[in-house]
Order: sequence, then structure tokens, then C-alpha cells
Amino acid sequence: MIVEGTVLRGPELEPVRGRVVVEDGEIVAVEEADVYSDDIVLPAFVNAHTHIGDSIAKEAGGGLSLDELVAPPDGLKHRLLRAAGREETVEAMRRSLRLMADTGTAACLEFREGDVEGVEYIREAAQGLPIDPVVLGRESEDAMHASDGFGASGARDGDFDRLRNATREAGKLFGIHAGERDPHDINPALDLDPDFVVHMVHPESIHYERVADNDVPVVVCPRSNLVTGVGVPPIRELVERTTVALGTDNVMLNSPSMFREMEFAAKLADVPAREVLKMATVNGAAIADLNCGVVEPGRDAKLLVLDGDSDNLAGAEDVVRAVVRRAGAADVKDVLL
Repeated sequence: MIVEGTVLRGPELEPVRGRVVVEDGEIVAVEEADVYSDDIVLPAFVNAHTHIGDSIAKEAGGGLSLDELVAPPDGLKHRLLRAAGREETVEAMRRSLRLMADTGTAACLEFREGDVEGVEYIREAAQGLPIDPVVLGRESEDAMHASDGFGASGARDGDFDRLRNATREAGKLFGIHAGERDPHDINPALDLDPDFVVHMVHPESIHYERVADNDVPVVVCPRSNLVTGVGVPPIRELVERTTVALGTDNVMLNSPSMFREMEFAAKLADVPAREVLKMATVNGAAIADLNCGVVEPGRDAKLLVLDGDSDNLAGAEDVVRAVVRRAGAADVKDVLL
């Protein structure tokens, strides 16, 4: 298979005219050449933080605080999940996963409520779909062993030392929420030596230093933070210090659209468009150690093809900026997952 157009090549997403050569699901060459296609070829997205179980209750809980919405064990989300049946929950999750795949997301890092059963739900929901969820179980060591790692709610919600050690021994991914509502749980979260932290809306100088010194990746979810009223993450300051990736967080609060998340982050933060696109592709893949997120030989051919001649994108002077700040689902021409 050959895909032609303006290719956003390599980890720096350098726009080049040419083609991507794919064999058996792997990129074998990226060739510069004179081509006639107006298509824009980029790595498929990696959504670095999701909670898709609450797909059963989109836009529920308007006006509620963060704790009232999602705090375990009795936030609105958790009550709704307990009340929902398996079939309803799995089908709602499947629809969210399908939406993500159809709009160019190759993988998501899912913090999966519901213990081992919750892990089974998402495995069932993803069956037969091209998207590959990286599932981080919650609530027990068994859930960690049944999944790809452990996704902790936050250091204020319990003592995660034992689970962190068990996850490390299993060689799996450990992520934790930190600094979402205030700075007080950031140091305890960093003390766990996590593979990444999520949110970091309220870091202080000591937290910036620790993140930089220990090279701790951060996943930011600015649309979600605005909806829950906790503020917005200092994206530029974090980007200056560590690897930053983008996530869409709870489907109850936001559509799982990386297009919307990129546009919002780009217009909110004083960072270059290329950096935002890396946050949606390269960096999320790096956090989860996935062999995608970059268009270069040896990588999995998980590609997003946009119509560069759409009414929305035609005439773009800066292709990367156009992808980040104005592209959307209507511009998707093909998704190779």
C-alpha cells in the first residue's frame, strides 16, 4: 500500500511532499517525491487519558463539582456505573471506541473502573474494532494483573504503595491523577515514582522541579478541567520541563475527540502547533511504549489521512497549524489502523 500527499514525517512531524510505503501493517519507507495528492498524512492519534465507562451518561451532572461528579466511591459517575447493566455499559463504551477509531485515534490509555469485571467490559467493547485500548485497571491488584497496568485515582484517595510495587514487579504501566483540584496530592503522587501523572492543573515550583528532574510525563486534559471548574493546566510551563500528552478524560464530560482537544489546547496555551500535535500523537505513544504515533520506517502503519482540499483545509499556508487548529472529523478521508 502507498499513501501520498503532504506527510508529517518523523518525531518532529516535518511536512514533506511524498509517499508512505506500507507492507504488512508496517511503514517500510517514507519517500520524498513530487506527488499530485492534496492529502495530509499524519500519525493516528493516541488519546492519553480516557474514562469511557461513563459513556452511558453523556452530559449528566451539569453544575456539579468535581467531587460530586467523579470522586470515588459515590460520585455521580460511580453511582451511574453501579446502576447500569453490563450490556448497556459495554455497548456505550463500544460506541465511544468506534467514534475514536473513525476519527483517527489508534489507541487510548483507559483508566478502567469496575475492578476485574471492568477490564472485561472494555475488552469486550473493543473486540473487532481497530482501536487498541491500553487498559489500566483500578481498585485491586487483580485488576492490574488482568490489564496493562494500574490507573490510580489519586494519592488523597488511598495508599497506593503496595499496588505501585506490584505493578512495577509485573513490569506494567502505573499512572495516577495528581494536582487536579489543588497541589496537595502532587508530592505524594510523585513519591510513587509513576510512569506518568494526569492533570497537574495546580503545580507549584517544587513540583515543576521534581517532574523535570525525574522526567515524569504529564497528561493534560484541559477541556475536562474547564468543565469541572478546577482551572486549566499550565501547558507551556509543563512542556518546557517534560513530555506532555493530551487526553480527553471522561466521556460524560467531553466527546473523545482529539481534534477538539488539540484546538482547545492550542488556543489556550502559548505553545507551537507542532508541539500540540506531538502531544496528541508522538508523546502519548511514548508514554505507553506503543510502536505508533510517528510516521517513519519500522513503525506500525497507524495513519490518519485528511483531505487537504476540503473546504475547511484548502489554502492552508501552514499544514501543521491547520491540522491542529482547524481540522475536524469532516476532513477525515481515511483512517489506517
